[in-house]
Amino acid sequence: MTTDQPDHDLSPRPVAASRISLARTMSHLDANPLGNVHGGVVMREVDTAAGMAAARHASRICVTAGIDELSFKRPVHVGDLLLVTASVNDVGRTSLEVGVRVEAEPWHGGERRHTTSAYLVMVCLDEDGHPAPVPPLTVESEDERRRQAQAAIRRQVRKERIARVGAWQPEHF
Repeated sequence: MTTDQPDHDLSPRPVAASRISLARTMSHLDANPLGNVHGGVVMREVDTAAGMAAARHASRICVTAGIDELSFKRPVHVGDLLLVTASVNDVGRTSLEVGVRVEAEPWHGGERRHTTSAYLVMVCLDEDGHPAPVPPLTVESEDERRRQAQAAIRRQVRKERIARVGAWQPEHF
């Protein structure tokens, strides 16, 4: 199958169609000796949610190409319920930016706190593993328009950074 196959639906899709929410209780296996959840555990949940949101939008497998930002704002503790929400912010020809918000709340209830924010760049793949076109994104609210505009700024900054420092090459590491 090729990336220009006409049977793949490329009709515009709203942001809401990509929205995904995951929840998981954090255990001792997820934690460091201080009782805080390892950042890598949270990162895995972020990556999982981003891939699911991108795939919902594209109706194809999407893989992580990069992370424009991942900020840890507050710790997550053993026993917390981790709540991860992701949705597509903007799309290019074969790539998508997905915004992810992570919140945590005590297992017994209580105040929910924003712990992590991330912006991931995902690439849509066809059945042969080649980049494939993604459907356009329909933004319907002011918040969605703001997120799309911010995604465009991050894309421009990424392109400028790559132009200034060059793309990473394994042989340069």
